[in-house]
Amino acid sequence: MHARFANRGRMSGIWLRQAAWWLVLALVAVVFLRQRVPAQAEARGAAPGPPTVTPRGELTEAERVTIRIFRNASPSVVSVVNRALLRDFWTLQVFEVPRGAGSGFVWDKDGHIISNYHVIYQGDNFQVTFSDGSNYVAEVVGQDPDHDIALLRVKGVPPEKLVPLPVGTSKDLQVGQRVLAIGNPFGLDTSLSAGIVSSLGRNIQSMTGRTIYDVIQTDAAINPGNSGGPLLDSAGRLIGINTAIVSPSGGSAGIGFAVPVDTVTRVVPQLIAYGRVKRAGLGVVMLPDAYAERYGIEGVAVMQVVPRSGADRAGLQGMRRRPDGDVELGDVIVGIDAEAVKTKEDLLRVLERHTEGDRVELTYWRGEKKQKATVVLQSIE
Repeated sequence: MHARFANRGRMSGIWLRQAAWWLVLALVAVVFLRQRVPAQAEARGAAPGPPTVTPRGELTEAERVTIRIFRNASPSVVSVVNRALLRDFWTLQVFEVPRGAGSGFVWDKDGHIISNYHVIYQGDNFQVTFSDGSNYVAEVVGQDPDHDIALLRVKGVPPEKLVPLPVGTSKDLQVGQRVLAIGNPFGLDTSLSAGIVSSLGRNIQSMTGRTIYDVIQTDAAINPGNSGGPLLDSAGRLIGINTAIVSPSGGSAGIGFAVPVDTVTRVVPQLIAYGRVKRAGLGVVMLPDAYAERYGIEGVAVMQVVPRSGADRAGLQGMRRRPDGDVELGDVIVGIDAEAVKTKEDLLRVLERHTEGDRVELTYWRGEKKQKATVVLQSIE
């Protein structure tokens, strides 16, 4: 019994001496590392201080112009959300579903908002969101599907929120001049993109299949959600409504189109007054181009003249059937206001620039004789 306790005491002594020895080694290692690590860190240049910041310098004049235009115009640009009402087949309950979203901009102090027709298409309820996040219910005042233009109106908006964009012109645009687009691409509100006018006089098809003439092509990034937003020039003036893109992927490929502001300024007052566009026409029924081409007719053949129309008062004649049963060709329009007319599209493009009551000069063939006539345009459906 005593021997066991004595042996245990000797073992305890050995462990104590070993522990003390390891403790001494650990203390030596700590001292060594404390001296070694800072020297290595200093040699490697570790843990340097913050880098010296290079002053930015002055913004360029072009940057200052872009910033100023965006600050002035962004309060005028809004988001437009389109919702449809659907009825459940089984429960007959009515509920709202999102139909689409796009952009728009303030037109006047009366709360009119301009957007694209395809943004509000098949919608029942519409919400307009301003750049500060405030939301308002909007109602449709008028629409022009042929030009992809829609007119909304918001009520109860504080006057200071209604900041109309300054309106420019599109007839004097030049390829290469700088343009800016503001909108809500992919739901990212109040985004700015910049580019140039890539081309002028482009034609695109509206949802109704009719041609929209003299469209502006730009390489400013336009994506889904930009539709209905403004295209601005370097003076911050409205020059178009961003409407469509050409893209294999669905995103911006650098080819965007905007309905020219000259079309907008002609259409919108009619939408405000009548809720629709009163188109100006001659008062004739035209022979389709396919038939004219088949019979070798170069120009627009008048198939029928509407009684008491401007064309009728000017003395134009349509096609008629002779006693022997053959059809006799009527007048063939080959010019309008000194512009050559070869197809129905040529004639319609010129008429697009006019309104009811305008006078145009027609050049036409009647048989072998070229004649001229002045026609007062009338409203057509």
